[in-house]
Amino acid sequence: MTVHSTLSRTFLALIASLVAVAGLASPSHAVTKLTDAQAASQLSAVGITRVSSGGCTTRSISTCTSYEQINQETVSGIKTFKSISGCAITITGGTEVGHASGTYSHYNGYKVDVSPTTCVSNYITSHYSYSGVRGDGATLYTAPSGNVYARESNHWDITYYSCGC
Repeated sequence: MTVHSTLSRTFLALIASLVAVAGLASPSHAVTKLTDAQAASQLSAVGITRVSSGGCTTRSISTCTSYEQINQETVSGIKTFKSISGCAITITGGTEVGHASGTYSHYNGYKVDVSPTTCVSNYITSHYSYSGVRGDGATLYTAPSGNVYARESNHWDITYYSCGC
């Protein structure tokens, strides 16, 4: 074995350790998907409520608010946010159709929309770093965990890359 290959292996092992410690997703990172019922049970158990303009939970209807195929880390993330902020949380958007596409999208289980109460808005803007303006004009705030909170016209659009806030 050459010195170069030993250093390469050591470097790769170090990177893998840092990724694991930081809680960052890696290509081999498995995402746990939940059913609507599983997510609803976890969220309601901590007092997080859900509303939909259509009064439904069907994923294939854009006016519903569905949790079907949401990531466990997204559910854990919003639960953590509620716990540390002390705010009441109402989810107004989940994994239903009708949101923008992309890898880290609502449909792929990475995002939730929440009502922009004074408590929620004040917590985000005073505890997270201002990180610019998205292409659609939404103001962005980034948590130490890397999760992104975007203030859209009538809600906070939250992307959970990890379960921390």
